[in-house]
Amino acid sequence: MDKIKEKFAEKALPMTGEIKNMLKSHGDTIMGDYKLSQMYGGMKGIVGMVTETSKLDPAEGIRFRGYSIPELREQLPKAPGGFEPLPEGIFYLMLIGELPTEEDVIGVSNNWARRAIVPKHVFNVLDALPVKTQPMTQFSAAILALGTESEFANKYHDLAKKDYWDSTYEDVMNLIARLPRIAAYIYRRMYHDGNHIEPDPKLDWAANFAHMLGFDSDEFKRLMRLYMTIHSDHEGGNVSAHATHLVGSALSDAYLAFSSGMNGLAGPLHGLANQEVVRWILEMKQELGGGKPNKDQITAYVEKTLKEGKVVPGYGHAVLRKTDPRYTAQLEFAKRYIEQDDLIDTVHMIYEVVPDILKATGKVKNPWPNVDAHSGALLVHYGMTEYDFYTVLFGVSRALGVLAQLIWDRALGLPIERPSSTTTELLKKELNIN
Repeated sequence: MDKIKEKFAEKALPMTGEIKNMLKSHGDTIMGDYKLSQMYGGMKGIVGMVTETSKLDPAEGIRFRGYSIPELREQLPKAPGGFEPLPEGIFYLMLIGELPTEEDVIGVSNNWARRAIVPKHVFNVLDALPVKTQPMTQFSAAILALGTESEFANKYHDLAKKDYWDSTYEDVMNLIARLPRIAAYIYRRMYHDGNHIEPDPKLDWAANFAHMLGFDSDEFKRLMRLYMTIHSDHEGGNVSAHATHLVGSALSDAYLAFSSGMNGLAGPLHGLANQEVVRWILEMKQELGGGKPNKDQITAYVEKTLKEGKVVPGYGHAVLRKTDPRYTAQLEFAKRYIEQDDLIDTVHMIYEVVPDILKATGKVKNPWPNVDAHSGALLVHYGMTEYDFYTVLFGVSRALGVLAQLIWDRALGLPIERPSSTTTELLKKELNIN
C-alpha cells in the first residue's frame, strides 16, 4: 500500500464508527428548514449533503479543510524558486485533512508520474471525433474511454462494501495522473495541427501539464500551479461536484462519475464564465474603437450592459459576499510577474468601477468579482487565446477536489442520493391555492 493510501486509511476508516455513533445519538436532530422559493430556485442554501474537502464561507471565501486561500498560499509546499503552491499539496490536504510536508508532496507527484501512461485506445477515441468537436465533449469522451481501466468496476462483484474505497482510490489516482495528458492531447490536436508533446516525468504535475500544452516558460508553469490549486474545489453543492457525487453514489466508477461532473461543468452557467469575461471585455474594446478604455468609458459600458438586462460577467456569486480570494490570488500573481498588459490592466480597472455601480442598483447581493473575472485574462497574456479550451483547464483542476471527495464517499459508505420531490399541483393543494 502506498504511503498516501495508508495515511488515508488511518484517517478515514475510524470515522465510519464515529458517524454511526453520531447518527445513533443525534440522527433525529433538525438541521434547518427551507422555503418554497428555494425548491423552485435550485435548492440554493439548502444543506443536504456532506463534503469533507472544503466549505465555502460567505465572508472568507473557500476554505480547504479549514484553511483559507491566503493561508494555503503561505503554508503549502512550493516548487523551488516559486511563490505558488503545488497542486499536489492541495490534493493531499483535501484527501488526508493535514497540511503536507515537502516529502508528502513529492510523494504525490511521483505517484502520479508512475500512473500517467494513457492507453492508446483513448487517443484512438479522440482521433475518431471531428477535430472541431467541442473541447469538453472530447474531454468527457476521453474520461469515459479511460474507464476500461477501472479497478472498481472490474473488481466490483468480488468486493466487500468496506473495501470499495480501496479500488476507488486506485481509480482516482490513475485518473488524476492521466488527465493532463489527455487534456493536452485535445489542445494540441485542435489548435496545433496534432503536433503533440511528450510528457516530461521530471516535472511536477502542473508544470508537466504546461509543458505538454506547449507553454514552457517558468511563468506559465507558475500560473498553472496557481490555477490548478485555486480551482480545485468549491464545496459539494456546485454542479460539477454534486454531479460527481450523485453519479458516484450509485456506485458508478470514478470515470463515469467524473465524466458526469465534467458534463455539468461544460454548461454555460457553470464552467464557461472565464471565457465570457474575456469576450465581454473584447466586445467593449471593439465598441469603443480599440485600445485600452479609461474608467469613464468602462463605467458607461457597464451601465449600458445593465440597462440591456445583461449581467457583468465575472461579478457576483451565489454564496460569497466579498471579493473572491481566488480573484485576489490572481491579481497578486499579475502584479508580481506582469509589468504591463492592456487586457489585465482593464480587468483591474473594471474592479475599481463595477462594485460601486452594482451596489447602487440595490439589486445585487454580491457586487464583487469572482475567480472568473481574472483567470481568462492571465491565460490570454501568456498566449492561450483559445477560449473554448479554458473549461478543460478548469476540469483538470476540479478533479482534485471532487475525486478526493469520491474516495471519502466510499470510505464512509455514503448511500445512494435520492431526495424526494413533489409536484406544483400538490404544493398548491398544500398551500390552499386555487
